Amino acid sequence: MSKRKILILVAIVVVLAAVIVGSVMHSRSNVTKVTTTKISRQDLVSVVSGTGQIKPKTYVNVGATAFGRITHLYVKEGDHVAAGQVLATLESVQPQATVAAQNATISSQKTDVNSYLAAEKTAEANVTQAVADLQQKRFDIERYEKLYDQKLVSKQDYDSRKAAYDVSAATLQQRQAAVAQSKAQTASALGHVDQAVASQRANFDALDKTISRAPFNGLVTNVPVREGETMVTGIQNAQGSTLMTLADMSVITAEVKVDETDVVNVKLNQQVEVTVDALPGKSFKGHVTEVGDQALLRTTGIATSQSTTGTEEAKDFKVVVTLDEDAPALRPGLSATAKITTARVPNALTLPIQALVQRDQALEDTYMKNSGKLPSSNGPSAAKGKSKTIQGVYVLTAQKNDLRVHFVPVTTGITGATEIEVTSGLNSGDEVITGRFKILRTLHSGTRVKRDNSIESATAAESES
Repeated sequence: MSKRKILILVAIVVVLAAVIVGSVMHSRSNVTKVTTTKISRQDLVSVVSGTGQIKPKTYVNVGATAFGRITHLYVKEGDHVAAGQVLATLESVQPQATVAAQNATISSQKTDVNSYLAAEKTAEANVTQAVADLQQKRFDIERYEKLYDQKLVSKQDYDSRKAAYDVSAATLQQRQAAVAQSKAQTASALGHVDQAVASQRANFDALDKTISRAPFNGLVTNVPVREGETMVTGIQNAQGSTLMTLADMSVITAEVKVDETDVVNVKLNQQVEVTVDALPGKSFKGHVTEVGDQALLRTTGIATSQSTTGTEEAKDFKVVVTLDEDAPALRPGLSATAKITTARVPNALTLPIQALVQRDQALEDTYMKNSGKLPSSNGPSAAKGKSKTIQGVYVLTAQKNDLRVHFVPVTTGITGATEIEVTSGLNSGDEVITGRFKILRTLHSGTRVKRDNSIESATAAESES
């Protein structure tokens, strides 16, 4: 074979190789790189989060119940107090003097009662004497009546005895009236004593109001006054009317705000995990005890019903979580985050949330029949007017030597942090497209793809989603 023929043959081989390589490179350039994952089963928990602060279930502002200067403050902020414990005292010179004066009045009136009782006994003794004397006079007159009838005594003696009897009868009536008078005086004196005792109870109450006591076991959270300051009454929450704030820490709550899109899933008695910024690494178990019905403006916290201007800003709802355990380390006002478990499905079939797309099923079927393209007579603009999108995912399938995707409608259940429950449409082990996000936006059924689950590609897909 001549040298010229060999050169021609080599050139033909090089050209054919170039054509083949170019065809392969062109074919590979039309393959879309995607990230994938296989559907699996796992326990799925749906959680709603809210932020707020720790609050006691019960707290009171211990206000002034008397006007006067503070003489002693027995507690300070952070102290634990018991029910009935003395918290503070006000000056009590006038109430004490009033009580002492009334005690003297009561003693004097009790002495008067004793005097009236003695007079009553004397009057009763006089009545007894008058009864005996009248009886004696009755016997005399009866005897003289018989003697007078027998003409044994003169009429003068008889009249004298009769007069003596009448005097004794009148004396008895007089002394009986004196007894009634003495009893009335005694009753009046006793009434005065009762009245004075009742007045004294009011005096003791006024004196007791100069002493402030704890209404329940609790924690002193605020003491806005100092010894020597003057307290006033009748003006709630005004300066000088509140001695201190007392919180009942036996029942602790976390009052948090939950977004309006999530509050519909929050129900009473759902389990909650509460974390506090001041106690990193520690969590507290609780349960939902109150779900607010009033929307709150996110910027101001004012209820929408109290807002005077209309606004379309985001809104929150108040949710109260009661802790199930004692937490002595907690203090009112600490910032808290509540994670509310709204649903739990064991062994659920799950897929990443970013894999979900919205597509027109009829259009996807057309793409599938034409290897990811639309016939020129049925472009995207022609289908736009009659488009009806449904929720689904792209599933990876092998066709001969190619990997292609096809759209599969799915129905979903509860949503976790990054996963969502699949209730129908997929089976465990199915491989679905999860990214990248830009690719998913334009991906269609029948498109040739290539797996690219490298760390760089997966990270880029997560950041875009």
